[in-house]
Amino acid sequence: MNKEMMPIYVGFWQRVLASLIDTAIVALISAPLMYLVYGEMHPQTDVFIIGPMDVIINYLLPFIGVILFWVYKSATPGKMVIKAQIVDAKTGNKPSVKQLVIRYLGYFVSTIPFGLGLMWVGWDKRKQGWHDKLANTVVVKYLK
Repeated sequence: MNKEMMPIYVGFWQRVLASLIDTAIVALISAPLMYLVYGEMHPQTDVFIIGPMDVIINYLLPFIGVILFWVYKSATPGKMVIKAQIVDAKTGNKPSVKQLVIRYLGYFVSTIPFGLGLMWVGWDKRKQGWHDKLANTVVVKYLK
């Protein structure tokens, strides 16, 4: 971490904006792929998982994409728009790949109890959601 730069924790609403941007990007990629593979049945079905390509398009590709963005940019496109990045909570350096995988899987833990783990960002002094706490990461912006 650069000593001349002062980190500030990124709060709930800025992270909501970043998530909305990321969700729109994923939808713009996955919806046409799903239509290409499954045709018009995709939007009309109430089945949780349509088939193996559904798992690849809607679960595996986003997992790989997000982890790669986190590894190489320390942020997803949404976080880059708001000029935020994910760092190790103790050192301020880039998190390890293990931390990033734990963070991604931690989104499921954060979401399951009515999104409480995501909303936790709004109450936590370091603006950490449960997924951040599990991975020992924080989301910051740097001020000069």
